[in-house]
Amino acid sequence: MKKKIKISGTGCALGDYLYAGINFSGPVFKKYLSKSPGSGGLEPGKLVFVTELEKYTGMTFYNLLKEITGAKKPSSFNIGGPGIVALIHAAQILYDKNAIVSFYGYYGNDTTGYDINCILSYTPLETSHYCKNRNPSPYTYVLSDPNFDNGNGERIFINHPGAAEFYTIKNLDNNFWNSDIITFGGTALVPDIHENLGLLLFKGKQKGCVTVVHTVYDFPSEYLHPGEKWKLGKTDCYNQIDLLIMDKEEAFGYTGKKSLEESLNCLIAKGPGAIILSDGAGPVHLYSDGRLFQKLSHVRMPVSAAVRDDMDIACRKECDTTGCGDNFAGGVIASLAQQLQDRKPGTLNLAEACAMGIASGAFACFYFGGTYREKKRGEKQQKVYSFYQRYREQVKSTEIESLLDTQYLR
Repeated sequence: MKKKIKISGTGCALGDYLYAGINFSGPVFKKYLSKSPGSGGLEPGKLVFVTELEKYTGMTFYNLLKEITGAKKPSSFNIGGPGIVALIHAAQILYDKNAIVSFYGYYGNDTTGYDINCILSYTPLETSHYCKNRNPSPYTYVLSDPNFDNGNGERIFINHPGAAEFYTIKNLDNNFWNSDIITFGGTALVPDIHENLGLLLFKGKQKGCVTVVHTVYDFPSEYLHPGEKWKLGKTDCYNQIDLLIMDKEEAFGYTGKKSLEESLNCLIAKGPGAIILSDGAGPVHLYSDGRLFQKLSHVRMPVSAAVRDDMDIACRKECDTTGCGDNFAGGVIASLAQQLQDRKPGTLNLAEACAMGIASGAFACFYFGGTYREKKRGEKQQKVYSFYQRYREQVKSTEIESLLDTQYLR
């Protein structure tokens, strides 16, 4: 048996109320779109806080929601948030791989918190450090338009931070630091963790942990300082990150650049060991300096063609891109963990980890919300592995195939 590996993470965790089939181009919806970025209105692909949206529209949130959705009930409720969703997915992929995956955070003493825990009870995620708090559970209303962006789909997130505002670095105990991998996901929505990210990453490196940061759109910074570069913690901490995962908009926000090429070069100069930048339906951009993963110059990997093929077969109303990025990060983390079980830092394969991320994000398009509810252990692993195999076929006889690792063929 391969050696046991321990993953601990913190960051954004909340209840997602999902509305599928919302038309972002409709006349009712257009009334509430932002006139400028970060002004407090609705923006496709972005997050807005309930309080700011109410100020912008002059309406209570629930009256606004009623108008936008036609008074429909949510399509579903699920667990959301980059921090916890990525780790739930990693735990599902690693359920039989001698791994322990734990999440640290707060939920509230309310119906949302109860429903979150009901779903968690069916997952292999270790939750003894995910604790009840007297404040309301964080929640997000997710509006999804599968036809937006020429059929690629997009979401809008309306968030209330709740108990996440009260979660601090003091909640991260010795058990957190006694891990092989520590992850920080979507910390812009957990203020104290985000502000002290440099301190946490420095401590993680002192303890010998592999550090992973995957970001979320920093709406608080964009609202307070429109158009200015976002900060990743109080101090510049990029050189303490072994693996940094961002999407295009987040990369633009953190670098102030307007192209992925420029953003990647800017991030490389800041010193993280490896970088993955995603671009929706566009290629994924990779880089590694050789510290954790084998050295890799700027490489572009295509996304999964199987997604578009299967969406053409399925009814698009049954497809949802919510949580694709979070599951992508979880797939990368799962592959990183498997590789660390039998390889040393500097010999790991970043393209291989990215391929598992791509397969994970692809499967996430075919259920509502970020968290997949398994009927039995291993169900999601099997479905994701199927997308992985199809991806291997897609890149066969290309440069990308030569970068992947036959040791991890599923």
